[in-house]
Amino acid sequence: MAQLANIGEVFKNQGKKLVPVRILIVDDHDVVREGVRSILKKRPDWEIIGEASNGQEALAQTESLKPDVIILDITMPQMSGLDVARKITQTTPGSRVVMFTMHDSGTVEQAVKGSGAHGLVLKLNAARDLVKAVDAVVGGGTFFSPSAVSA
Repeated sequence: MAQLANIGEVFKNQGKKLVPVRILIVDDHDVVREGVRSILKKRPDWEIIGEASNGQEALAQTESLKPDVIILDITMPQMSGLDVARKITQTTPGSRVVMFTMHDSGTVEQAVKGSGAHGLVLKLNAARDLVKAVDAVVGGGTFFSPSAVSA
């Protein structure tokens, strides 16, 4: 928290307003979205601006809300998260996509990278990695959870 206070002071001292990171959560399970919200709301500089339960909703909300970051499940009804990520990275390049999945394999990681997504977090490691991943992609980088298989 001390680091956040310092960042706030820098903006305050420069006369700039700290603009929150705007996040869209996409998962077909309510309980998962609730858990993600709970993890992310610990950061006062992040704002959950919307939620979607399938790929079509994700695309519509991305177009209308223009989030900075999209936390996106891979396995969803109507359209896979990988297909959604491909469309978002092509049509809304300002939004950073972090894939969120229970699937842990090198094949999944390669598919995520091939989709244009900027990160991958295993649901198994969400409490440890989700905040790190959002920080990384907001900063212009990438984040790929270490594999539970190789850990």
